[in-house]
Amino acid sequence: MKKAWRIFALSVAALLAGENCVQAGLLGMPMGLGAAIRHIKFDGPSLPPMAHNQFCVRYADECRPRKMFRGGPIALTPEKWMQLQEVNRSVNRSIRPERNELGLAGETWVINPDRGDCNDYAVSKRHELLERGWPARVLLLGEVVTQTDEHHLVLVVRTKGGDYVLDNMTAQIRSWAHVPYRWVRIQMPSNSRLWANVGGRSV
Repeated sequence: MKKAWRIFALSVAALLAGENCVQAGLLGMPMGLGAAIRHIKFDGPSLPPMAHNQFCVRYADECRPRKMFRGGPIALTPEKWMQLQEVNRSVNRSIRPERNELGLAGETWVINPDRGDCNDYAVSKRHELLERGWPARVLLLGEVVTQTDEHHLVLVVRTKGGDYVLDNMTAQIRSWAHVPYRWVRIQMPSNSRLWANVGGRSV
């Protein structure tokens, strides 16, 4: 009997240790994953930004059609969450901010430049995650309007727990529903050359 209780106690201890390891890995991840799942609603086709068409000519491999073995958002594991944080942090630090004073005429999207604006940050983060094996269908460029009525480009990462935004304006990775922007349009998961208008929130 004592031996059986000892085996049971060891099993419980091992289980608790495993839970602690999982909780440590989840530290800093978005709360409520799987509870209130919110994704951007694609509300009809939209013309892509002109600069994106030029970007696809310059970086054809970034825009090439990719086979979709499995559709939909991906699971956000602790390892993937750490990758998102690492890429968001490293790209934000590596590019020196430089404002585009020429408007649409001077808008170019460049991967990993020394200096650049929001567009360069967004495409660089997408590129880095693609290089790490992330599927293109979950890495979507999104156009928003800021509180000062400026158009701004961010990277949206689609996970089963919701859509999250990587933004050069902040080190935090936040839900798309919690950023202080008005959403305009976003890439389609099925084809990165196609864009859609952004509708309301969907659960």
